[in-house]
Amino acid sequence: MNVPSLSKPSKICFGLVLLVTMAIGCSHAVPYFGMGGRYEEGKEQFMRGRTGDMDLAITALENVVSQDPMYKFSLTYLGRAYYRKGRFQDAYAVLQRAVAVNNDDEMAWMALGLTEMRIGRIDNGIETLKGGITLGSKAFMNGYHNWLYFDTRGLIQNAIRRSAFLLTKGAEERANIISDTDRLMALVDDEENFQRSTRIQNTRPLYGG
Repeated sequence: MNVPSLSKPSKICFGLVLLVTMAIGCSHAVPYFGMGGRYEEGKEQFMRGRTGDMDLAITALENVVSQDPMYKFSLTYLGRAYYRKGRFQDAYAVLQRAVAVNNDDEMAWMALGLTEMRIGRIDNGIETLKGGITLGSKAFMNGYHNWLYFDTRGLIQNAIRRSAFLLTKGAEERANIISDTDRLMALVDDEENFQRSTRIQNTRPLYGG
């Protein structure tokens, strides 16, 4: 039986598909294209927490910010990635831009407050954190970032109340304020990861036997 041959354009397209498939098979990672892809790459690495590659997250997010600093939460994730790497002056500069772009971004405000405290601007950091905690107390509930249910166990709201209480103590509680607010932000990230993985599982197609 004669097998029809592919035209030249079809061969080129087939070759490109084959190369992408081989790349995925070798690296076990989904390739990212364009600004949106770079954003997702940086965000994904950041959201992995300790297992994420913060250098890769920073490189990807810097690329996005250089093209469009108003793209989604790119400034916030970049500033927080700098913070995790201990690059507090870089984090401070970027997070200032993040809150200027989105004045209602509670995570950016909290990250900025923590960064200010890390670089010795204690009083400024406390005031900034008070604003971020106030925003977070109103935001971290059902509907947050379009998640139908959020913080159903109340862990985040409990952490907010503890951080708010420590902030009333002032600079003498500096170390505890930093550690507890770091934990609060990690809880928010964990909850978002949980929501994302649950949505993936719920939308995964089922195949009959």
